[in-house]
Amino acid sequence: MSKTLLLIVSGVAIGALALLLAANGNPPNMGVCVACFLRDTAGALKLHSAAPVQYLRPEIPGFILGAFAAALVAREFKPEAGSSPALRLVLGFFMMTGCLMFLGCPLRMVLRIAGGDLNAVVGLFGFAAGIGIGALFLNRDFSLPPSKPQTTGEGVWFTLLAALLLGLFLFKSELFAASEKGPGANHAPIWLSLAGGLIIGAIVQRTRFCFIGMINHIFLFRRFSMFLGVAALTLVVFAGNLALGQVNAGFDGQPIAHADALWNFLGMMLTGLCGVFLGGCPLRQVVGAGQGNSDAAMTVIGMLLGAAAAHNFALASSAAGPTPGGKGAVIAGIVFAVAVGLLYSRTKPRTSAA
Repeated sequence: MSKTLLLIVSGVAIGALALLLAANGNPPNMGVCVACFLRDTAGALKLHSAAPVQYLRPEIPGFILGAFAAALVAREFKPEAGSSPALRLVLGFFMMTGCLMFLGCPLRMVLRIAGGDLNAVVGLFGFAAGIGIGALFLNRDFSLPPSKPQTTGEGVWFTLLAALLLGLFLFKSELFAASEKGPGANHAPIWLSLAGGLIIGAIVQRTRFCFIGMINHIFLFRRFSMFLGVAALTLVVFAGNLALGQVNAGFDGQPIAHADALWNFLGMMLTGLCGVFLGGCPLRQVVGAGQGNSDAAMTVIGMLLGAAAAHNFALASSAAGPTPGGKGAVIAGIVFAVAVGLLYSRTKPRTSAA
């Protein structure tokens, strides 16, 4: 099977699983959302006390364990770490800040578009703009210090932590906070959520499926194979929503969304810019942690802390729109990310002779 066809098949599979999870209880236009699921998981771990968004989403450990298993089978479990872990944690924090301004990760952005949410189209333009800015820094040879090989124990710690949390959730669920209403109270059956997470984690590990990579490949290399995979995902979800009568085209009245165009744009711009510097979207970071990359694990921890801060300090948006604190946090994140780009890039852009 060619790489392009594999990506198309993968997009179809991920889209079908997102439809299945939404049809069986996950929130509308949120069959799969890494940012939202990490936010709910942070609430379940009592890192924040926002009652409507607390639930340990089995999809998250599923992504990690699925990627771990796929990497082992393919002999691609190669533990590594040491590429500016503290900086990656902060970039992960701000990537989550951008996601929660928009109310979704890049995957949910695509799912929202497939449901007719035109606010997500605005977010897509912002996402592309952030990646475009990141590409300018890549053209100046932006690079964080390289990772170094680590022991198996170093590479497996995050996967073991995910397995422990999953085991506790399955057998001692009373240890975790759980929403009685709101998005956190809407979820598919545990076994289905876990199965969906395992499959998606394995798919992404094997194919390197990534929404940052999709646009980056177009900007830098004029390659469209990843785009075709994302297009297939979008078409499958749109067709499913159409068949179920769930397409609601417009800006207003969209589920778990707001219609402030500027901040939808800027939130996803921050997400895209941070994702370029980190080497992948939120889903790719979670999968990278599962395949032994401790730098990706630090990014995921940063995202969890970002989710906690967003709800402890009123930074996250709601259906009513963005908050003043959230706007300030997004601007701070953009300034920080641009500063990182300048500090870790060459003074002059590459030339054709370089």
